[in-house]
Amino acid sequence: MLQSWTSAQVRAAEEPLLAAGVPLMQHAAFALAGVVARVLRERRGRVVGGQVVLLVGPGNNGGDALHAGAFLRRRGVDVVALALAPRVHDEGRAALLAAGGRVHEVTDAVDGAARAGRADVLVDGILGIGTRDGGLTGLAGALVAALAGGAVEGDARGDGSRGGVVGLGAHGADRPAVVAVDTPSGIGVDDGTVSGPVLPADVTVTFGGAKPGLLIPPAAHLVGRLEVIDLDLPLPDHHPAVVRLADRDAAALWPVPTRSAHKYSRGVVGVVAGARRYPGAAVLATSAAVLAGVGMVRYLGDVADLVVARRPEVVTGPGRVQAWVFGPGVSPDDAAQRRRIEHAFEGVLQRGEPAVVDAGALELLPPTVPTHVVLTPHAGELARLLTDRGHRLTRADVEREPLRWTRLAHEMTGATVLLKGHVTLVVGAGGAVYAQADAPPWLATAGAGDVLAGLMGAMLAGRADDVLDDPTLTAAVAAAAALVHGRAAHTANPDGPVTARGVALALPETIRTLLASA
Repeated sequence: MLQSWTSAQVRAAEEPLLAAGVPLMQHAAFALAGVVARVLRERRGRVVGGQVVLLVGPGNNGGDALHAGAFLRRRGVDVVALALAPRVHDEGRAALLAAGGRVHEVTDAVDGAARAGRADVLVDGILGIGTRDGGLTGLAGALVAALAGGAVEGDARGDGSRGGVVGLGAHGADRPAVVAVDTPSGIGVDDGTVSGPVLPADVTVTFGGAKPGLLIPPAAHLVGRLEVIDLDLPLPDHHPAVVRLADRDAAALWPVPTRSAHKYSRGVVGVVAGARRYPGAAVLATSAAVLAGVGMVRYLGDVADLVVARRPEVVTGPGRVQAWVFGPGVSPDDAAQRRRIEHAFEGVLQRGEPAVVDAGALELLPPTVPTHVVLTPHAGELARLLTDRGHRLTRADVEREPLRWTRLAHEMTGATVLLKGHVTLVVGAGGAVYAQADAPPWLATAGAGDVLAGLMGAMLAGRADDVLDDPTLTAAVAAAAALVHGRAAHTANPDGPVTARGVALALPETIRTLLASA
């Protein structure tokens, strides 16, 4: 499990150690230098003779970079610091100069970008967790915009004149590798927002503990490989800001049957999905639930013949259930399915049955629901849900600040809210936030959400009593379902195209491997 803490929590944890004279910056810088040396070795085959450029701002991240540069210079690396502020960390600057490094005070973004572009490795130490003024601006913003995006459409020099700088580009062995110090400069450290130019990192080396913005989109897409350096900070062992589950955590949450289990004790999930216009959603949702290992799947809808033809294990018609899946493939004009969903919601509200509410069922959501109801919108659906409740939003608004709007949806509805995406966010009871980045980009395909809904319904049915007893557990179960969903896509076809059906078929092997590894 990867836990993260806010900038305020990290600073509070650092204070007693700094007061006691613990050299945290030296420890961080030594670890940072080790990572940069490793990157040099990966790119060049050796460390000696490598070229490293430090992008240095006025704060402690700049100090970390300068001290790391001093360590690297002593290992035979050519190190140049580009100072992007009138004053940078005094001790770090002195350490680099004493080791034989150089410091160049940048006054022109074009010149700075040209110098930076010749490095083997760029170290981004411009801003850190103490920044309160938003993204990069001025000279630093112009230089980073030039490096990150090529020719700058504006103040490339930082003095009002135009540039014409060729950026690093997205790929290629000839461009410098980028190592970010603690966080890529300019991201929202606590909320993952991106309000200005940011230099995408190949590796982010963060100290003491991960920061929430490193796990939350859109900033999470700029982090690259994340390495957490343990500084033995006395961080709180409860209420982390954002959590990312690992395989072991998902395995511990999985409803594994005992020797005395029977189909009813293992869970029965009711699925209201699909229509004659969209029969595939019903097939995919029920298939995922069956293949995830639930005790029984009941299907309610108009395409029972197609569902049973493909999944003869499915039972059609009403009956006892422990959890529900509503909405995949249900269109607004499908009066029969909507009536079934509205009737089933009565069981959710009166008997406390957990439910997954997806797609066409989202607009049928009652004003408030229990936390063991999981909403699974994508960004556009979340925007519509909140717009219907008085907040005029677009999909782009949600994508800019996904955590903010997912939290609001949880607060307004009472439900656990899972916002689907390349990084899936889950917000639940007690302020719990999960951010899962387990899915390959290939999983952005039609029907994948139907599979996730069926899989999650199976998990909720298998752990129905537990999520009713512990309101905070639903969010963890939803995050575990997202992890398994992503893992199944990798199992279905590693590094290549997948279909939703292929992901569903890969669930048994994925779950077996997950449980065996734990």
